[in-house]
Amino acid sequence: MLIVKVKICGITNYEDASAAIDMGADMLGFNFYPESPRFVQLEKAVEIINKLPAFIDIAGVFVNSRSGQIRESINKCQLDWVQLHGDESPKFCRSFLSLNVKTMKALRVKDKTDIERAEKYFTDAILFDAFNPEKYGGTGMSFDWNIMGHIDKRVFLAGGINPDNAAEAVELGVYGIDVCSGIESAPGKKDHKKMKKLFENIQHLRG
Repeated sequence: MLIVKVKICGITNYEDASAAIDMGADMLGFNFYPESPRFVQLEKAVEIINKLPAFIDIAGVFVNSRSGQIRESINKCQLDWVQLHGDESPKFCRSFLSLNVKTMKALRVKDKTDIERAEKYFTDAILFDAFNPEKYGGTGMSFDWNIMGHIDKRVFLAGGINPDNAAEAVELGVYGIDVCSGIESAPGKKDHKKMKKLFENIQHLRG
């Protein structure tokens, strides 16, 4: 069986967070990018996270944020992961190595050269998302997953994953899948029926 992590991203309320955990999510993502329709204020995120069980991994999503802001969020939210989803340099990503947190660099993929860029980043994981010139993720768009090939890193796959194609994504053998818009009724609001269907459709692949 494939032990693939499932990260539900764009959490903005406790009800969605609790439902995701009950259905089998391994990680929850909170978006701290103010221009995102799934943006959550730091205080609200803390309020939600404090109600969650300790076994669930919490990721903070940042886009070109200042180091100080990220570090404040790590401390207040007790983040397990920092997801750097902007134009952060390899050097910037390395600056968090001394902290008790894992790092994930998101790369927006147009073609094979974007996949190859992963080698420049010394992070705990790489996330491949679909390229959009106007948005940093959460677009519902996908890319040709076949171009990924083998990468000697933990890889999270994002971009257009929904109940219908989640099993195909899991079968690629990636470390994890990152699901957001494909299980929403509106940006930042999860559709619990869609989310349940997604987990049902991959249950046979997760043991």
